[in-house]
Amino acid sequence: MKLSKNFELDEFTLSQTAVRNGIENTPNSDVIKNIIILCVNVLQPLRNKLGEPIVITSGYRSEKLNRIIGGADDSQHCKGEAADIIVPGMQACELYAFILKSSIKYDQVILEFNSWVHISFKQRSNRHRALLTKRIVGKIVYEENFETV
Repeated sequence: MKLSKNFELDEFTLSQTAVRNGIENTPNSDVIKNIIILCVNVLQPLRNKLGEPIVITSGYRSEKLNRIIGGADDSQHCKGEAADIIVPGMQACELYAFILKSSIKYDQVILEFNSWVHISFKQRSNRHRALLTKRIVGKIVYEENFETV
């Protein structure tokens, strides 16, 4: 199912973890609407500005899949409001900086362990939060990036 010029629903639902564990990872119609909204408002505009393909490393997650991979209980991935992305040939920190300097609207953009970027969008009340993750004594810590907010 085509969601925008450069994005398909399959990109959001593909999960090797789901396949290995026999988990159904098919979103309902409300979640698909949110994924379309994410594509139209964030991912497609970002793709257009970059002029480069965006790879979704984690998109929609069923609640069961989210639990297995250790996602947050209130993960926006389960609502179709978030995607973890990379751009081949571009470092995650460069992609993060590009998003922060752009006019793209988002709820949260998180540089995750300097390896990928989590980006989300909600229909209402986007917080425009920029965060960084660190691992401190085995725990994941989120820090506000005040320099760019």
